[in-house]
Amino acid sequence: MATLLLALAVGSTGLYAGFMLIFLTGIMPALARLGDTEFVDAMRRINEYVPKPVFLIVFLGVVAFPVAAFFVPVDGRSDTQKWLVLAGLVCAALNHLVTIGGNIPLNNALAASERTGEAPSAVRAAFEKRWNGFHAVRTMLITAAFGLLIAASLN
Repeated sequence: MATLLLALAVGSTGLYAGFMLIFLTGIMPALARLGDTEFVDAMRRINEYVPKPVFLIVFLGVVAFPVAAFFVPVDGRSDTQKWLVLAGLVCAALNHLVTIGGNIPLNNALAASERTGEAPSAVRAAFEKRWNGFHAVRTMLITAAFGLLIAASLN
């Protein structure tokens, strides 16, 4: 059971890290080339469609599986493996805190701006740089979590 939980922790974290990395290195640079109206509209639509069940399962699994892998007793587990799982869990939890405290409020403000009729240039100016900064931090954190969980599985 413990091996399965660690494998699920590595798998869900890897999927999420890949998703974050694609946004950082591909999607956001591509969207940056759009005009203000197109950028704002695209981000609004992305924010409507991303938080669906499959994404939410992976999002929650990134924390739930490492928690389970850490707390399920394993005969012969090394202290190093235990601390690597814990470090991966901490990085994943910090990723979620950045998401919840940084990116989601910006996404909500972006959605609300559609109802207020704010100028797309002002909406983008208040959103893009800050969102990208938070996103870079959370991408680094989840990538670190992935690496730490891989190391734990190999230890």
